[in-house]
Amino acid sequence: MRTMRHEPGIAKERLFRGLALAVLCLMGVFAVAGPSGIIAWGENQRLLEQRQAKLAELKLERARLKNRVQLLNPKDADADLAGELLRSNLNVARPDEMVMLLP
Repeated sequence: MRTMRHEPGIAKERLFRGLALAVLCLMGVFAVAGPSGIIAWGENQRLLEQRQAKLAELKLERARLKNRVQLLNPKDADADLAGELLRSNLNVARPDEMVMLLP
């Protein structure tokens, strides 16, 4: 009858291999289901498209405001825009204008 000898080197090697396998499995799980994994990729793409659309809207708004600021430049103000702002903000009118109130 043969008896098995307990060799400490084999046990350490098995433990090391088991830990290495566990770490690799954990890395695999994170690669698939982690915050930047394959499953989250679709959600990230959707968020990117939404943010790009919002950025395009904000760029249009910025261009509109930039044009308005240029029209209100004190050195060369647009008379029509300045008059419109005065009428709407201060409720003023010229003497030759008639104000009609709509119901």
